[in-house]
Amino acid sequence: MIDEREQGGASTEEFHSHEPQNSSSSESHRTEHGHGGHHERKRFDRGPRRDGRGRGDDRRGGRQERRPGRYRPSGEGSFERTEDDPRITALIHETEQKLTDSTQPVALPNLNAFERKQVHRYFDRLKPAFETKTYRGDDEVHVLWVFPVANLKKFAEAQAKQAVDTDNAVALPPMGSYERFIVHNVLKEIDSIESYSEGEGAERHICIQPKKFGRGLKKIIKKIKLM
Repeated sequence: MIDEREQGGASTEEFHSHEPQNSSSSESHRTEHGHGGHHERKRFDRGPRRDGRGRGDDRRGGRQERRPGRYRPSGEGSFERTEDDPRITALIHETEQKLTDSTQPVALPNLNAFERKQVHRYFDRLKPAFETKTYRGDDEVHVLWVFPVANLKKFAEAQAKQAVDTDNAVALPPMGSYERFIVHNVLKEIDSIESYSEGEGAERHICIQPKKFGRGLKKIIKKIKLM
């Protein structure tokens, strides 16, 4: 039995007979529906083109400039570096030397995302001696800062001891917000002093002041022990 239906203006025939079809009609039926037709065969993505298009080409048709280092396929039609840039490695060691005996952080501008990642990764292995932070300015420029945290903590403790020994307030040099955060965290562990920030903008700094009962209480306890 043959049933004719209209689909998109073309008639199709559906066979409802239970009688077996010969090989020629069955084969033509498969070809008609795309099962075995060469024009219906799917094409699979075999990766980047052999002519190099899609491998590091930018959208304007030019080749992107590769920085020093070895590259490997990234799986997305481009290449990624597998080794650190020697220029950045030298910059890292130079920065580390500057911070050896310093409490001032070092700013590293004009680095791209991959170069900043190299610097972060290196100094993250040296925690808690160093900390790295990346800040974005109003001009959308990223600047990476390396902070000598260990030196900064030692400096804060020494200044707190001076404030207690002299019984006078000590003003620290101007610092950024993250540096002040580190110093305040160190000083709050010292019961005999108190710290606070004063000043505005680039002149904002920390003051360390002995607590009023600090030295007096120590003297009283000492006298009691002697008695």
